[in-house]
Amino acid sequence: MKKYFSVVLVILLSITFLQCAKKGTPQGGELDTQPPKFLRATPENYSTQFNKEEIRIYFDEYIKLDDAQKQIIISPPMANKPDITPLGSPSKYIRIKFNDTLRKNTTYAINFGKSVVDNNEGNPLPYFKYVFSTGDYIDSLSVSGTVTDALLKEADPFISVMLYDADEKYSDSLVFTTPPRYLTNTLDSLRVFELTNIKEGIYHLVAMRDLNNDYKYNPGKEKIAFLMETISVPADTSYNLKLFKEELAFKAERPKLVAKQKILLGYKGRTKLDSLSITPITTVPADFDYRITKVVDKDSLYLWYKPVVETDSLQFKFNSIKDTTSMVTRISNMKADTLVLSTEPSGNLEFNKDFLIKANTPLVTKDDSLIQILDKDSLEVSFTSELKKLENTILIKFNKNENETYRIKVLPGAITDFFNTTNDTISKTLNTKTFSDYGNVRLNLQNVKSFPIIVQLTDEKGVLKNERISEDQSNVSFELVAPGKYLIRVIYDSNANGRWDTGNFLLKTNPEEIIYFPELLEVRPNWDINQSFILK
Repeated sequence: MKKYFSVVLVILLSITFLQCAKKGTPQGGELDTQPPKFLRATPENYSTQFNKEEIRIYFDEYIKLDDAQKQIIISPPMANKPDITPLGSPSKYIRIKFNDTLRKNTTYAINFGKSVVDNNEGNPLPYFKYVFSTGDYIDSLSVSGTVTDALLKEADPFISVMLYDADEKYSDSLVFTTPPRYLTNTLDSLRVFELTNIKEGIYHLVAMRDLNNDYKYNPGKEKIAFLMETISVPADTSYNLKLFKEELAFKAERPKLVAKQKILLGYKGRTKLDSLSITPITTVPADFDYRITKVVDKDSLYLWYKPVVETDSLQFKFNSIKDTTSMVTRISNMKADTLVLSTEPSGNLEFNKDFLIKANTPLVTKDDSLIQILDKDSLEVSFTSELKKLENTILIKFNKNENETYRIKVLPGAITDFFNTTNDTISKTLNTKTFSDYGNVRLNLQNVKSFPIIVQLTDEKGVLKNERISEDQSNVSFELVAPGKYLIRVIYDSNANGRWDTGNFLLKTNPEEIIYFPELLEVRPNWDINQSFILK
């Protein structure tokens, strides 16, 4: 009986415990959506006659700093950036310890952006700012505006916007060497900026995509924007800055032998690559010859030469480039590349695309009599071909019918490369779709202020898909466009060279103007789009 009673007692106690546990189970409170609250600072925010080496800013809960390197902007910038904590473990205060001498009679603004977040939920305290002055008063003027991209529809985030004093000490070279007087950053997706706590004066306004956060312009890597004229503060004006990436003067990098009789040559900048020529400085055979081809999607060239040069190094110089030093590369025993051909596309052939033959060694001749195109009825199709030596490709052009099958055959000997190697047989079968599988886009451009213009269709990332050049017509058509979503942009081709030209900071030239249609255009199969586009 005692044993039985003990078992019953254990069961009753267990039930009671479970019921109590159930009654006491926490359900959890509402999710915290409130940002941290600023309580106080030592010295106080907006202090004057500031002479401290450290600042502490206190909040009502534990906080941490998120993406501090991008979000926190100190204006004017300091050569030796201060230590700002906490960067790792949470704290109820921010500690700022200066490592630089503060300027006299200067208002400083420390903009935290959205970096101050609570420790648990990450709720940001947006655009919190700590301001102090080493003088008797706080400067309170401001400059605001927007940043756009000269080429793309949307500008990059985190663009640095800067003011330089327009005094006798200013020169354009300061942008390359010296931090600005005032600094801010475009943080949000709207790409707006506001420079605050500025002293009355006249300034140069510049923006840049400061990739290494050194407040200095690095041409060729970073984008820049500027106003032609100085600005006066105060002024009731909003400014727009258009970012562009400069094209540097052509500069060749150190060459490298990558295969027998094949030298890789990187470069920076733009020049007419198809007009490049070289002169060997090293003694070479009388029958020395060379070819230059472009490396696909890279700022690099291949320099091919023959015959084999019996020397330890080959030295040469470019004839068409000013101030280019001679190039030297070491010669060693390496395996030579042999001719390999590839074709594009495979499967379906678009109506507005050509059949492409690509090679890994330089192509020098083609024989159209050894190339044949037959349709599905085995009828011969006429074509033309073009050898593009710099791109090292052969374009085969022919009129295409809908819902057709084309058999393309390239017979042996049709293609010869720089080393007198010829091709083996190439056979490809390609198909076209029906016209109803595509859409047509017809644009009525209004308010065109000058010609010629370049009208382009791009994808959502700005990659070019198709273009038309108009010398005097406001109606532009794109036929048989593959279904998808497109951006439309119009370029004012002011120098009539058939392409968009960027700007140059030192020469004070702005990029050619581009105007985007404000919405994405969706092209559907068997659908005609007639769209008016007012160029504003």
